[in-house]
Amino acid sequence: MKIALVHDYLNEFGGAERVLSELADIYPNAPIFTAFYKKNSTAYNHFKHRTIVPSWAHYIPFFSSKLHSPLRFLTPLIWGSFDFSQYDVVIGSASWYITKGFRKGPSTKEICYCHTPPRWLYGFKTSIEFQKYWPVRIYAAIVGHFMRLYDFSQAQKVDVFVANSHNVANRIKKFYRRDSIVIYPPVSLPPVPKVSKENYYLITSRIVGAKGLDLAVNAAIKLGFKLKIIGESAGYYTEYHHLQKIAGDRVEFLGRLSDEDRNLCYAKAKAFFALSVDEDFGMTPVEAMHFGTPVIAFRGGGYLESVVENKTGVFFDEPTVDSLITAIKRFEKLKFDSAVCIMHSQKFSHDIFAQKIKKLVSSTIHSMPHQK
Repeated sequence: MKIALVHDYLNEFGGAERVLSELADIYPNAPIFTAFYKKNSTAYNHFKHRTIVPSWAHYIPFFSSKLHSPLRFLTPLIWGSFDFSQYDVVIGSASWYITKGFRKGPSTKEICYCHTPPRWLYGFKTSIEFQKYWPVRIYAAIVGHFMRLYDFSQAQKVDVFVANSHNVANRIKKFYRRDSIVIYPPVSLPPVPKVSKENYYLITSRIVGAKGLDLAVNAAIKLGFKLKIIGESAGYYTEYHHLQKIAGDRVEFLGRLSDEDRNLCYAKAKAFFALSVDEDFGMTPVEAMHFGTPVIAFRGGGYLESVVENKTGVFFDEPTVDSLITAIKRFEKLKFDSAVCIMHSQKFSHDIFAQKIKKLVSSTIHSMPHQK
């Protein structure tokens, strides 16, 4: 089979890019088509050994750094410029750049691995805080109306939707009126180092909005516990420097770590915080559980599918500091078995993901009729 992979764009290396990496490992000869890439970014450096085919927009000055978001109305022209008629299967990795509904041949099948319908189009909180400015809100409302129509139209051209969680499958049904298959994203499960637990809580996240970082920092200040945050500042998160200022010596902002150092932090942590209000799926809680670390998570979104209450973690019900503190106090009174956490994480392994993707691609190319 001749297969093409398509991804929004290559800039920061996050959860969606980890899925793309796994797809690229499954289909090593497949080129990666993308709207643009940012040279020397974490995502580009990860995939630069692969065949990367950017769109014409990539060559517009400053498009990859500053213009891709305000010029998002160009996405119909960007994806329309690619012709996938020579491919048997196109696998799209789609989140916010409306990466679906490509130009294909009559026998080409399109599988959309949907991380989420674009959050900015459907009222979900995003990591970038542009819309706190009223001119941007007006602009986004106008552009968003037409882009929602385009997004819905493109979604009808997809042969098979794959959702990364039941949470996202419900969004696909609501916004696109399409059924989907749930295949959980693969989570890196390296060997677990034999280390002792230490007295700190952990967050692994890009330092952006909508991640609940302010809840954890303020809880650490109130309760006086030690908190470590792994991740780099990204986007336009204006609260980052404020959090650094108020955190004092209770919070360590560790920046980007090597995989080995990050894994050690996972393994040594007392617990992991998963704080987003409506996370699409959330790979980091599973990574934490793989290292025997239980999770304190907001009761919502994809966390409900990865955390087992009172076995691999606890939930808090409101996105407030007091609700988080209540959960922390309850967590402190419970005992968690690291072996149970580790065993639970295995259901999200690379092998299971690869097996399901290969089976889906095979069945799609051989028996799936094109859906209008």
